[in-house]
Amino acid sequence: MILVTGGAGFIGSNFIAAWEAEGRGPVVVCDRLDAPDKWRNLAKRSLADLILPEQLFAWLRTRASGLDAVVHLGAISATTAADAQAVVRDNIRLSLDLWEWCAQAGVRLIYASSASVYGDGQAGFGDDISPAALARLRPLNLYGWSKLFVDRRLGQLLAADEPRPPQWAGLRFFNVYGPNEYHKAGQLSIALAAYEQLSAHGRCRLFRSDRAGVADGGQRRDFVWIDDCVAVMLWLFDHPEASGLFNLGSGRAHSFQDMAAAVCDALDRPAAFDYVEMPAALRAQYQYFTEAPLARLRAAGYARAMTMPADGVKAYVDGYLVRPDRYR
Repeated sequence: MILVTGGAGFIGSNFIAAWEAEGRGPVVVCDRLDAPDKWRNLAKRSLADLILPEQLFAWLRTRASGLDAVVHLGAISATTAADAQAVVRDNIRLSLDLWEWCAQAGVRLIYASSASVYGDGQAGFGDDISPAALARLRPLNLYGWSKLFVDRRLGQLLAADEPRPPQWAGLRFFNVYGPNEYHKAGQLSIALAAYEQLSAHGRCRLFRSDRAGVADGGQRRDFVWIDDCVAVMLWLFDHPEASGLFNLGSGRAHSFQDMAAAVCDALDRPAAFDYVEMPAALRAQYQYFTEAPLARLRAAGYARAMTMPADGVKAYVDGYLVRPDRYR
C-alpha cells in the first residue's frame, strides 16, 4: 500500500492512474478537493482510502506496519502564492515532518521539489543536494523558496548522517503538461492555455519579452510530458537502491511559441499569435530560461528517452483535449 499526498492533483492523479493500471497495489490519497471538478481527477480510480491533510498523521499512526511508501506531492503550488504562513505550514512543515516519520517508520519517500528553486538560472540547474550547492540557489518567489528550504534541510540531515527513509527521492519537476491539469486556473500549462485560446479565439496569446535578445514569446523553459514524469516515479519504485535529488524535465528547453505552435500543428491550424504585456507583478519572479540536466538521473540507471514537445503535445491534444472525456 502507498500513500499519495496531493493525489487529486495533476501529477498525483496521473501517477495513481498508472499505478492502478499496472495493478501495483492499494492507494490511499491525502488531499483537499478544493477546486471545482478536481474530484474528477480521481473519479475513475478505486482507492483504499481518502483522507484530509488534517487527518494525515493520525492516519499514519495506525497504518505504519502496512505502508510501503509515501509519495508526497501535496503543496501550495502557485508560483504567485503570497501567504507565507500557509506556505510554511503546507510546503515546509508537512514535508519535513513526513521525512522524519518515514525515517522512523522505515517507509520509502518520494517527494516533489521544483525547478523553481533555480531562480533565474545564474547558478545553473544542477541537482546536487550538498549543502554548498544548495546554498548557491536563489529562487524568485515564495513557492520556490519553500521547495529550496526543504531541499536544504534534507541536505543538512543527509550530510550529518541523520536517520533517513530506506529509499528517498526528491524530484525537481520542470514545466509539466498533460491531462488532469484542468483545475489549475492561472497555473495551466502553455499547451492547455494555447488549446483553450485557439478554441475560443483562433489565436494564442503569449507574453512580450522585456529582455534584449529574447523575442516576444521566445522565453524558453524545459517542458516535460506527464507520462515521462510518471515513468520515472514508477521506475524508482522498481529500483529501491536509487536515492537522490533528480531533475525531471525533457532535458531540452523550448520556447513558449514553440509549444503554442505544436498545439496549432496538432489541431492542423495555422499558427497565429498575439503578444501581451507581462503583468508587472510577475516580471520580477519570471523564469526566462530553464533546462534540466539529466545526468544524475541517467547515472542512477534511468535510460528511457524523454518525449519532445511535438510528440507530447500531439498525444495530449489527440488523446485528451479534443475528446468529450478529457480525464485520465
